[in-house]
Amino acid sequence: MRRWRYSDTVLTLCTLAFFVTMAGRLAISPLVPDIIGTFDISNAVIGLALTGMWLTYGLAQYPSGILAERYGERLVILVSIGGTAVVSVVIALAPAFVVFVLATLLLGGVAGLHYSVAITFLERTQDRVGTAIGVHNAGGTAAGLLTPVVIAWVTVRYGWRPALAAVAVVGIPVTLLFARRIRPVERSPSTAAIRERLSPEFVRRLLSSPSIGVTLYVAVLSELAWQGTASFLPTFLIEHRGQSTTTASALFSAYFVVQGFAQVGIGTVSDWVGHDNAIVGCMLAGAFGFWLIIAAPAFAAVAVGIGLVGVGMSFGPAVMQRILNELPDEEQNAGFGLVRTIYMIVASLGPAMMGLVADAFDLAISFGVLAALLLSVVAVYVFSASKSQGGVRIC
Repeated sequence: MRRWRYSDTVLTLCTLAFFVTMAGRLAISPLVPDIIGTFDISNAVIGLALTGMWLTYGLAQYPSGILAERYGERLVILVSIGGTAVVSVVIALAPAFVVFVLATLLLGGVAGLHYSVAITFLERTQDRVGTAIGVHNAGGTAAGLLTPVVIAWVTVRYGWRPALAAVAVVGIPVTLLFARRIRPVERSPSTAAIRERLSPEFVRRLLSSPSIGVTLYVAVLSELAWQGTASFLPTFLIEHRGQSTTTASALFSAYFVVQGFAQVGIGTVSDWVGHDNAIVGCMLAGAFGFWLIIAAPAFAAVAVGIGLVGVGMSFGPAVMQRILNELPDEEQNAGFGLVRTIYMIVASLGPAMMGLVADAFDLAISFGVLAALLLSVVAVYVFSASKSQGGVRIC
């Protein structure tokens, strides 16, 4: 039996950290009706506040990498976990809506410090990087499953403010455990080197690389599909497939369960056969799954389709590994953060795209567009493979 190693500690605590930062962001959504009632605001206003939170989350990816280069991954992740716990309490205590909004924007920012830095930290400490990323990402999926249930339970008994503050009950112990068990990482590049990471020349040089450009294409289209699916799948099942709200919710939960397990498997497959082959497999599974839930008449086929879509949307470990492999070691923190900021901001348009297509046509067409996005990624790989000998890979 293999002995526990320090790399296992890093993976476990980074996964718990991702659970905390995801739970902090997801905890607000189930409380929207109570928050609206407390502050006497509209759905549009609270929606704008939540959009701001996700925007600051995306914007934090790039500077998080630069901060990690200067101060080390350990300190940045500690600030992210502890900040998520503390800011969640501030939001819970907000006396006025303007304070709520400002704290919500801050929540997105501190939570956003974690992911890019944690992935590069895992790349430095793990032997099987794809598998490690899959395990890490499953922490976010677990938060997606557990947070709404726990928040609803606490809200019914104690109210929305204690429910939101409950994030700190998990966040503070994880922060202390991370501080105790993770060794300090030495990082002290010169101020000039840090300034170079912020310069337009660094951004231009990184983004002008053809391999990074194609990687961004893959990341943007796959993430657009993920965002669209997460935003509209329950509505699609109710309105297009005629399922009850209960059945649609159960299928949506099943989608996340499949995704949680599949991410670990996709990470392992990525280590075994290469990240590009794993990405193609995910895209094909997702596209076929979308076809089943759109057109298959039998409920069993729809359930299978949900499972395939869950597998398809588990592309994260393979895509993250591809991004890391395209970056020089000395630029991984800043470069990964920059790439992630760009594709997350662009992909955040996914729900809006879905809504526009659904209004202009219908939900079936909008999900057909998601399938087309995945197949367009496959088409790029097929075109690349036809021009070269060897495995599926785009350069």
